[in-house]
Amino acid sequence: MVELWNGPGARSWITAQALLDEAFRGFETLLADIAAEAGARTVLDVGCGTGATTRAIAGRIAPEGTALGFDLSAPMIEHAQKLAGQEGSPARFLTGDAQTHDFPAASFDLIVSRFGVMFFSDPVGAFANLRRAAKPGAALAMISWRAIAENPFMTVAERAAAPLLPDLPKRGGGPGQFAFADQDHVHGILDAAGWTGVSSEPIDMMCTFPASALDTYLSLMGPVGHLLAKSDDALRERVMSAIREGFSEYKSGPDIQFTAACWLTRATA
Repeated sequence: MVELWNGPGARSWITAQALLDEAFRGFETLLADIAAEAGARTVLDVGCGTGATTRAIAGRIAPEGTALGFDLSAPMIEHAQKLAGQEGSPARFLTGDAQTHDFPAASFDLIVSRFGVMFFSDPVGAFANLRRAAKPGAALAMISWRAIAENPFMTVAERAAAPLLPDLPKRGGGPGQFAFADQDHVHGILDAAGWTGVSSEPIDMMCTFPASALDTYLSLMGPVGHLLAKSDDALRERVMSAIREGFSEYKSGPDIQFTAACWLTRATA
């Protein structure tokens, strides 16, 4: 994961940052609302990527409160700092591994994540470390994907491209985008890590981005994007044509629209 998120994964995410932030803005707003309603004063955003959620929370709780975005990816943190500077945001950012980072003990009254906690190789150890960083009674609120079957949009490209890309890797178990789809599994992780009052709420969020940006999305994100980067022009165009057809059902006027089926998981330190 360190190599991926400090190499091609980071470059792709940074290039697609504006598109992804637009598509997932509803989740950003949801977590910022939670922070504001809780009266949070010290917030940690785990797996913050390029920092949209961190900046949104910082904007809602400043000047009394502070928000720290934390991510394994040095390039994404550098980009997050750049965007914060451009926007005049008070958000702060730090690079590190949340599984092992020596956070100051009992220093955060809210820990959040938007799709940033499903990649831990040792999830119990990671959430135990975050539990130590949380103040007594602090809240955890994190967004993760429900099952692949409930999120067909996320695999359209793979299904359409599979006949043309025999080397396309199959999605497996373990750390990854859908690792927290089974909430019994997630509750067990959090219980073992010392969190209490664990609960999960299904969230269905309508997400939108311009149809004109679809090719950018397809060429950069996920396993198909990684393989296309290594393909010749003729194969790339055949694959892109097949995928565009697959996405046609999600086109609504000038936009691409899809429902993101996710979990909002909460717990208390």
